[in-house]
Amino acid sequence: MLIFLLISLSSKEIGVFFKKIKLPLITGFIFAGVITGPYILNIITADAVKNLYFIDWLSLAFIAFAAGSELHLKELRARFRSIKFITIGQVASAFILSFVGVLLLSHHIPFLKDSGTNVKISASLLAAAILVARSPSSAIAVIKELRARGPFTQTTLSVTVIMDIVVIIIFSINSSVADFLISGLSLDFKIFLEIFFSIFISLLSGIVLSVLLRSIMWFPVARWLRSVLLLLSGYLVFWGSSVIKHNPLPAFDIFVEPLLVCMIGSFLLINFSSYRRDFLDIMHRTGPGIYIVFFTLTGASIELDILNELWLISIILVSVRIVAIFVGSFAGGIKAGDPMDFNKYSWMAYVTQAGVGLGLAKEVAVEFPGWGSSFATLMISVIVINQIIGPVLHKWVLNIIGEAHTRAKAHDNITGKNTVIFGRDGRSLALARQLRSHGWQVRIVTDEKSDLRKLMDPEFEIIQLKTISVSIFKKLGVDEADVIVTMMSDEQNYSICELVYEHFGKAKLVVLLEDRVNYEHFNEFGASIVCPSTAMISLLDHFVRSPSATSLLLGMEHNQEVMEFEFGNASLEKVNLKEMNLPVDVHILSVERQKHKINISGNFRFRVGDIVTVIGSPGSLDEVMVRFFT
Repeated sequence: MLIFLLISLSSKEIGVFFKKIKLPLITGFIFAGVITGPYILNIITADAVKNLYFIDWLSLAFIAFAAGSELHLKELRARFRSIKFITIGQVASAFILSFVGVLLLSHHIPFLKDSGTNVKISASLLAAAILVARSPSSAIAVIKELRARGPFTQTTLSVTVIMDIVVIIIFSINSSVADFLISGLSLDFKIFLEIFFSIFISLLSGIVLSVLLRSIMWFPVARWLRSVLLLLSGYLVFWGSSVIKHNPLPAFDIFVEPLLVCMIGSFLLINFSSYRRDFLDIMHRTGPGIYIVFFTLTGASIELDILNELWLISIILVSVRIVAIFVGSFAGGIKAGDPMDFNKYSWMAYVTQAGVGLGLAKEVAVEFPGWGSSFATLMISVIVINQIIGPVLHKWVLNIIGEAHTRAKAHDNITGKNTVIFGRDGRSLALARQLRSHGWQVRIVTDEKSDLRKLMDPEFEIIQLKTISVSIFKKLGVDEADVIVTMMSDEQNYSICELVYEHFGKAKLVVLLEDRVNYEHFNEFGASIVCPSTAMISLLDHFVRSPSATSLLLGMEHNQEVMEFEFGNASLEKVNLKEMNLPVDVHILSVERQKHKINISGNFRFRVGDIVTVIGSPGSLDEVMVRFFT
């Protein structure tokens, strides 16, 4: 266990590296598991993989909780017709084509080709259910990254979330049918009655679990302990299901699907209790750790010798699944009356797979020990391919449809000290004077409700803003500004920031916030946010704890200022910091590269695009600005 935890810490860093090269995090986690697993380094041995089964149970319970928590009924009502028909179309086409595809390929799949007809049909049923699965977490990540919104985004996300519940129900039925087929029993009326009763018991168990989850959320304990109790409750569901499976009733077989139980429990908690926000917070905080250990263990359990024989089969199944998704989404969209552009391109939003699909594959490995692990290897390889190409296709389609709101590329004609201030009162004028004293070019823009227009100030031209539009902003020179400061109402500030973010790609937005409730809305733009309600207390706190540094930052020290600029001199990229001829009174405080702070030393080398913060006298700072920026 200790070895595995240490490997999981390494897996986390490998996942971060994979993200930097534009691959999904979980691909890095799986890769770490494969490298340290039985077939390469053998640090995680085959026996260890079997002995760590409880991690699978904890992780699968969490994945089911997370899937159920994504299904919020109030958010589905607006486009229920489209969601309904697209879901039906995708489930039908993906299941049927995947089942037929696996069954036809079973004669060429090493672990199935010598098996009986019943085993081939069982494997095809289970594979078809898994290939129907989607990935809400990946879809949400792409949508947040692109700040996408609109009817297309809402529909595709809703379908993706609903599919997880549908998939688990289908898998529960197929798993029961597979049990009976492999046992050699005929599918008579009693068998169907047992399947129906098993699903009913699973639903009832989910209701009981939701009551337990509600009690845990109500119990006044620390968040970490509440997270442990939630995971423990999910583990007990899997343990109970295992006990029932291996100790069946004499005359009546009942199988409780643990994934379905956990999903129903969280679904009911999210939609019919007051603990939605707290539960989602726990899911958000606990998720990263759970995903690391689960996907690392998943990678370690992949049978590379089998995978080497299955790569062509994996590619064929990926292709069959994509065709099925296209047919289902297109037919469903036509039936729902969606725009033709939606119908033609929506399949791209449904390719990604992750948590639930991998969870089901792992469950097959546990439930069918003869061929289950090899089956899981095949399904995992298919899911990994889908997870690599899926996010790329999803981003592409959101841009095609026009619902992505990404940051525009910054213009090259930036002088370094050019700002536009949107404001209504004297604070805007005071800030403009302060910036002007430090050599900044400043324009003030106000609206018809402002009294600034009445001021006759020879230093500044105060421009009245009638409408917020791209053409107006270009006339105001917003496209050439380095910094945009918004000091109007939160609603106006948001409209200004959104337009600048999407069309002009400015490096810096500064917002004076009216209501702290709106903090996260502006945080999406990467804005520097000043909240008057907390700024004064924070300032006093810094004066108490570090008065000298605070005085420097506020420009209160004689002949000392702090300046931030973007490094732009490519000819100095190969020169070490200690070899640069900097003024003696200039000190470099920090360097930020691609949104990350970097430790600097004498051998440090700057790169074009680095954000450098320095302190020194005004004259020396001007010298540094000219030398580094040009």
